[in-house]
Amino acid sequence: MDKVIEAESLVKIYKTKDIEVLALQGLDLVIERGEIMAIIGNSGSGKSTLLNMIGGLDKPSAGKLFVDGKDLFKLREKELVDYKVSTVGFVWQNNARNLIPYLTAIENVMMPMQFNRKKIKNKRERAMELLELTGMSKRAKHRLNQLSGGEQQRIAIALALANHPAVLLADEPTGSVDTRTTEYILDMFRSVNKELGTTIVIVTHDREIAKKVERVVAIRDGKTSSEFIMSYAEKLAGIEGFGQIEYAVLDRAGRVQIPRNFLDKMNLENNRLHIHMDDDGRVILSAPDAVAETEQGN
Repeated sequence: MDKVIEAESLVKIYKTKDIEVLALQGLDLVIERGEIMAIIGNSGSGKSTLLNMIGGLDKPSAGKLFVDGKDLFKLREKELVDYKVSTVGFVWQNNARNLIPYLTAIENVMMPMQFNRKKIKNKRERAMELLELTGMSKRAKHRLNQLSGGEQQRIAIALALANHPAVLLADEPTGSVDTRTTEYILDMFRSVNKELGTTIVIVTHDREIAKKVERVVAIRDGKTSSEFIMSYAEKLAGIEGFGQIEYAVLDRAGRVQIPRNFLDKMNLENNRLHIHMDDDGRVILSAPDAVAETEQGN
């Protein structure tokens, strides 16, 4: 397996004069090259913090983080600039952060190529290829005020791909468009992934969007809590949104987070769970009261 992103025991602490916030608490994550996946979590779970660190916009406090073979703890300032230009591409929810309004679509897509130390020949040709890929070649000479929100987002995807990034990071990319446009953008991500082999990481709070990809990682309280994987049979059949199996994630310290909906149903009076292994080698967690009732029944 070729790992393009690997995080191990990743910690991020934000400090102010009066408070200290632990945004990531020993997070572990591996993403394979060429994968298209989603990261979900409620507000404050740490998903945006993780995205910013993968993108080189924020520095981890502790742990390990490698992206495309680069150790983000060891990159010097100049290397970090090159990393943000050529290794990762960004698609933000707010198009004002993605695009420059006084430039045309093609000028926007060409713009990041000017900062790439690996000179790209025929920049205009490269930009037109990407606009063609995203279905926006006929809007090449239009400015932002002549384009819809969905069209702007498609141009933002083309721009993010301009310097052949190993990883495309999308932060709530469908948060400001309607359902029809959301479906189109997700189809586009799949097309880009298939045509270019670009690894795509989508950060979202929308579980319906997450159902459109093969793998989903859920983050809670600064740690990976569970993963949803599409079943192999349905993957072959091209079925989306069904058969995603949820797996609890065991971290390197042997800890596991129980999904919140399970905990609510168990109605625990304290934080203790009974753990044992059955004859088939399956580990079973149960509330103490349930164990006592089973023993009394025997």
